[in-house]
Amino acid sequence: MGTLPMLTARQVLRALEQAGFRMQRQTGSHARLKHADGRVVTVPVHAGQDVGRGLLRKILRDADITPAELLTLLD
Repeated sequence: MGTLPMLTARQVLRALEQAGFRMQRQTGSHARLKHADGRVVTVPVHAGQDVGRGLLRKILRDADITPAELLTLLD
């Protein structure tokens, strides 16, 4: 696995929506997305901050998406 890009929360949300996730709710600064097959992912939305690479790995693991799939979703 190569290095993950630094992404904003908005970019991560857009990629997850491309993968079939839909916004379930947002409580404070945390958006919760759900897939039709039951997978649930929480993404922190903090303006002006990037999502850290470790947290991005956790989000991808929860979403069952590989880093390579993420890169294709970003294009």
